[in-house]
Amino acid sequence: MKKEKIKGAIEAILFASGRVVNMHELELSLELDQKLIIDVISEMQEEYNKEDRGIEIVKVNEGYTLASKKDYYEYIYCVVDKRVKPSLSQAALEVLAIIAYNPKITRAEIDNIRGVESNAALYRLLEHNLIEEAGKLDIPGRPMSYKVTEEFLKKFGLNTASDLPDLPKYKMDENRQIVIEDILEEQKDKQEEGENIDRSDKRDNET
Repeated sequence: MKKEKIKGAIEAILFASGRVVNMHELELSLELDQKLIIDVISEMQEEYNKEDRGIEIVKVNEGYTLASKKDYYEYIYCVVDKRVKPSLSQAALEVLAIIAYNPKITRAEIDNIRGVESNAALYRLLEHNLIEEAGKLDIPGRPMSYKVTEEFLKKFGLNTASDLPDLPKYKMDENRQIVIEDILEEQKDKQEEGENIDRSDKRDNET
């Protein structure tokens, strides 16, 4: 199959599926070697990066999907925003963040972190395909664990869960509450300490 035909086939598959298509599916459909498929997709991604293209191929975990470019958001805003959007409560967002940073976490562990029951938030996230069951853990009671889905990665523009931003360091008080003031004060002390060292080094150099 000629390269241009392969590109057309890949584009058609990604467009028609409307989801992340994994590499195994592409291999079966195209009957081509994985390395060749990856090379062709890389070339297509470069072509889509041109300013006159409104879409791009995004890698999500071990698969690929088509997405509109962020640069064109203002043009599709009036159309896209007419769709029914899933509304997530603050509780659901909290649970989603906890699961994103703690794959294979159980409901009991989520409840323990939040201090309240999280059943309703979990059901909501499962309903919107932002999380999924990750299997039962081999511990007493064999509780179900959860992880984020490829849909979550796609919505937040991430290739893998490891691309999540690092969490800030924090301290816990005697009530197991995060103490932001201590973090800021500690950062300020370190900054002042660094400035004092710089001034000291400067005086030493002058003498």
